[in-house]
Amino acid sequence: MDAGTGAGAGTGAVTDAGARAVAVVVPEAATGPVTQASPEPAREPEPALDPEPAPGPDPAPKHTTPEPTPHPDRAHVTALSGGTGGAHALAPLVDTVMDALARGARRRGGPIAPGRPGEVAATVSEVFGGPAAVTGAEALDRLTELLAHGSADPADASCAAHLHCPPLAVAVAADLAVSALNPSQDSWDQAPAATALETLLLQELAGLVGYEPEQAAGVLTSGGTESNLMGLMLARDRVLGAASGRQIELTGVQGAGTDHAPRPRILASAAAHFSVQRAAALLGLGEDAVLPVPVDHHLRMDTEALAAALDGCAARGELPVAVVATAGTTDTGAIDPLRACAALAAEHGAWLHVDAAYGGGALLSDRLAPLLDGLGLADSVSLDWHKLGWQPAAAGVFLVRRSETYASLARRAVYLNPADDEEAGYPSLLGLSLRTTRRADAFKIAVTLRTLGREGLGRLVDACRDLAVAGARAVADHPRLELHSEPVLTAFLFRYLPERPSDTADAPADTAEAQRKYDARCDAVNAALRRRLLREGSAVVGRTELPGEGPGRVRLKLTLLNPHTTAAEVERLLHAVVAAGRAQEEAR
Repeated sequence: MDAGTGAGAGTGAVTDAGARAVAVVVPEAATGPVTQASPEPAREPEPALDPEPAPGPDPAPKHTTPEPTPHPDRAHVTALSGGTGGAHALAPLVDTVMDALARGARRRGGPIAPGRPGEVAATVSEVFGGPAAVTGAEALDRLTELLAHGSADPADASCAAHLHCPPLAVAVAADLAVSALNPSQDSWDQAPAATALETLLLQELAGLVGYEPEQAAGVLTSGGTESNLMGLMLARDRVLGAASGRQIELTGVQGAGTDHAPRPRILASAAAHFSVQRAAALLGLGEDAVLPVPVDHHLRMDTEALAAALDGCAARGELPVAVVATAGTTDTGAIDPLRACAALAAEHGAWLHVDAAYGGGALLSDRLAPLLDGLGLADSVSLDWHKLGWQPAAAGVFLVRRSETYASLARRAVYLNPADDEEAGYPSLLGLSLRTTRRADAFKIAVTLRTLGREGLGRLVDACRDLAVAGARAVADHPRLELHSEPVLTAFLFRYLPERPSDTADAPADTAEAQRKYDARCDAVNAALRRRLLREGSAVVGRTELPGEGPGRVRLKLTLLNPHTTAAEVERLLHAVVAAGRAQEEAR
């Protein structure tokens, strides 16, 4: 795939006409360009390429959407969204929402509304809870405008702090259909079509990961935190259960770490997501069961250190339950050496879980997919399509390589999945999830995949990667910015460099003490300039800290997930960072 191709070379065309973008044009086999129109001025959605066929001699009555009304009448606000009349009742309310979103975005006028947290809270309180709070039919309009005005907008080029993507309009439209119908995935009779669709989608995603689709299993989750919990729960049940001869999901973790049982351990890199420790706590293992493995400069797990840690577990009589490898750390997008991690986990009888919530998006790109070599060797995998998949949250995916490893999650509830129903051919997804009521989040992913295809989505991934490379180059070329490392995926770390103080008698500029003081000043200025940008409403930039001790570890972060952003816009954002840094220095 040509490294120079960007969002304009994708498949299908997702057109954003102001705040009301819903039109999707899919050319032959979804191989045309992906384009986004300028947000101002708003215009009507483009027509589909294929015109609607002429109506027959006796066409069914068609609903004509009324002109948008700012405040729907009482009949509309008490109507239901389901049934044959639900769409008619929903249409004017959707128009109200679209108008309010556009007004709120215009009022915001940038990536985030200016102001401090207390000011935002006061504004919300005035509209929602004060003496003059909005009520009745006016609430949808006013509160939607409030939400749009007071939200960070990941579609703005200057909003680039987190793994918080601007969702595709087609995915939002698909999600509206799910919200209107409200299927729940805990029993077939609540979601017949959605049950079948989720099963098919997961088979397709299993193949993309490198699993045998017919042997794998999985479920849609709320995101990487839930998926990581599920992976470590199954690891605990399988590995600790085999070592103790008990069903851990029934008996619990008894006597772990005492003379009667080896202490269970989870090994994860020092840059792994905090949800690993949270999962260990929830699973009764304790956060102290997680052994952090050192990382290199790029925040990748050091496999020699992992081998030493696993050997240390064996020497101390501890039981390595799981190795958690990360494919796409939240800060740098670093990808651990997956094949080496798989070999070491297998050697020590540990479960390998790969947290690919961020990096899993690389599977969509021919250029970046090789970075995930070895992913198919993992026992379980986390993916998040609300990161490099441009879906509205939530769109998490949890997959296991072998369906039989799901056994400890199996559940029978007679009012949801009675045995005789399943014997009669009515399938149930209840035993695949930690949740009972569960949205049909697979639908928006399925619609997006069929609209754009892997190639079209891959071009969006490549466009964001190209932006990150261009941004990192701009940082490296600027005398007041310092790049931490080259981007792996679509994020990179850097910092603003304040002016160095001149030599003083007590601390010459070239001494270790002078460097320590300068690093501490760097930390303070970088943390403060980020807050300055937020107060001004001019940019949303990330902030993190490198592993280690002492000053000099604070870094700013750009996470570029908008494929329609240009390299020039990223460079302007970096200039805004420098300007804020200089202003912060002058204010001290």
